[in-house]
Amino acid sequence: MASIEQTIAVSWRHQVHFTEEVFAPANDTLRAVMCDCADARPHKVLVVVDESLAGANPALLPAIEAWFATRAGDLKLVCPPIVMEGGERVKNSYFHVSEIQSPMDRYHIDRHSYVIAVGGGALLDMVGLAAATAHRGVRHIRIPTTTLSQADSGVGVKNGINAFGKKNFIGTFAPPFAVINDFNLLATLPARDKRNGYVEAVKVACIRDRAFFEEIEANADALREFAAVPMKRLIHRSAELHLNHIATSGDPFEFGSARPLDFGHWAAHKLEQLSEYKIRHGEAVAIGIALDVIYGRRIGMLAAEEAERILALLERLGFELFANELLYEGADGELIVLAGLEEFREHLGGELTITLLEAIGRGVEVHAVNFPKMLQAMYELKERHEKRERKILKAQA
Repeated sequence: MASIEQTIAVSWRHQVHFTEEVFAPANDTLRAVMCDCADARPHKVLVVVDESLAGANPALLPAIEAWFATRAGDLKLVCPPIVMEGGERVKNSYFHVSEIQSPMDRYHIDRHSYVIAVGGGALLDMVGLAAATAHRGVRHIRIPTTTLSQADSGVGVKNGINAFGKKNFIGTFAPPFAVINDFNLLATLPARDKRNGYVEAVKVACIRDRAFFEEIEANADALREFAAVPMKRLIHRSAELHLNHIATSGDPFEFGSARPLDFGHWAAHKLEQLSEYKIRHGEAVAIGIALDVIYGRRIGMLAAEEAERILALLERLGFELFANELLYEGADGELIVLAGLEEFREHLGGELTITLLEAIGRGVEVHAVNFPKMLQAMYELKERHEKRERKILKAQA
């Protein structure tokens, strides 16, 4: 049998820029990013903006149009910004992907053009999929507008939508051309959404950087009040750790069966689905981390004092560590959330691989779960939550 084989190494640049007032008349960050290439012709640009963000910032859409108007020699905004709903609903139908690709076709957006998504992680995921699959890949720039997307999902290389009752079943690995983090775009977020991104910072600190975990601990009270300086620091360091993992882990496109950055996520994805996405991603991840931390302690992997520090930090930051969906049963009497383990394995292929902690700052991969111990961990979370609720009510009485 004759064979031809070559090993092809592909290098790509992944850039995350930090700025404020990205669409202010004098801010040239975005133009510098888009025009940093050999092609000197004017670039066509299609902009998609999260509906909630546009509603909370009435001056944003005019500011975007004015910003491009003053740079018409380099960049051509092909139409007014397209406003689309954000949140998980936008990922629940392929129709929304087509809604983006239709104007891409109409305005002849090509592989030297740009599609810019301004919004939260769900919108970035959906628009990223549209850009990655049109012409087999159009330059995509993400401008994340939630703490969660600035600290984690927006700086990643994954795009996707939900299908068949599973999160991110349809998707691609396609690095964005660039990510622009503008802290000022977080200003109008409700407290719930400002908080959500904290959990991904706690997650990456737990598995990668003990010093960062201790820094979050030290700033927990200020972070709970959304103080700007510690928030900026948390977002920057979390984004840096996520980007470093993508660049240095040796598996940026997840060909293997491990995904350390999804510590706590196997249960989280299922909880989101079971709640019909009433539980936000960050809230679900907080519960998922708490569950795996208690489980790790119960199997003797994680010291009790380390486990308590993590749980206490999540609570100090304002997260609830239990949801009723965790104990929902199916027709067979089994806990539905446990199906998340099989879906997690199937999503990656190969054997089950989840990340647990040996210590704060040191994650370890395991390939099997002791179901009785996991069940005990779930009920412990329920008891902890109820005890905390009673304490709060007593203090308020």
